[in-house]
Amino acid sequence: MEEKENQYNKKLFGLLGKDISYSFSKGYFTEKFRNENLDNHNYINLDLPAIEDFPLILEQYKSDLSGINVTIPYKEVVISFLDEIDEDARRIGAVNTITISPKGRLKGFNTDVYGFEHSLKPLLEDHHKKALILGTGGASKAVAFALHKLNIEFFFVSRNPQKKNEISYNQLTEELFSEYSILINCSPVGTFPNVEKSPKIPYEFLSKKHLLFDLIYNPAVTTFLSNGKKQGAVIKNGLQMLELQAEKSWAIWNS
Repeated sequence: MEEKENQYNKKLFGLLGKDISYSFSKGYFTEKFRNENLDNHNYINLDLPAIEDFPLILEQYKSDLSGINVTIPYKEVVISFLDEIDEDARRIGAVNTITISPKGRLKGFNTDVYGFEHSLKPLLEDHHKKALILGTGGASKAVAFALHKLNIEFFFVSRNPQKKNEISYNQLTEELFSEYSILINCSPVGTFPNVEKSPKIPYEFLSKKHLLFDLIYNPAVTTFLSNGKKQGAVIKNGLQMLELQAEKSWAIWNS
């Protein structure tokens, strides 16, 4: 009976992205499955050079694949391949979790919002009223959604600002930094192996009233965070956010 149950519960999960050999998810879920004695659960990297290859992956693993996480650079473009999308994910415009029904229907969710919100909240103080989001990709959209839920005003900072709520890195002044005390790096700048790099902001205008949050977790202390710490700022990386969003994904897959 137990053998039949284990066979019935055989499930495969994966991470969809590009150049993701470094990624957190595979290691996290592999360890989780081992710790929880889920012997017939496996997690693999679905490393694709182009999103157009996604249907081929679905066909290859269609009999086993039960759920997918999505990372850079496919959180936005994957939406066009889905049959259905959760309302919050639709409003955000980015998906990082996909469920696959027994009939093969794909539904998209966003658990980055949950992970970021609950990772940031314990650090917030009364003066943390406004934020600058560095980057405009899929992750930044989830961060913006969470900030809106927390009643924190924000601007996106972009190399090529195109929208009303976007400003350029050249517009980051001491006066602006005195008002916007939360800075969130949603760009990949500073990720291993390019650890010496950091977003081009005037770090000399940071102070102990500032809070710097980097979605990057490898290295644990990026140059962005290190520069902030030297100025007395509170810093946090994206590891807890990843853990929280992963557990939220797991809950969705098993709901």
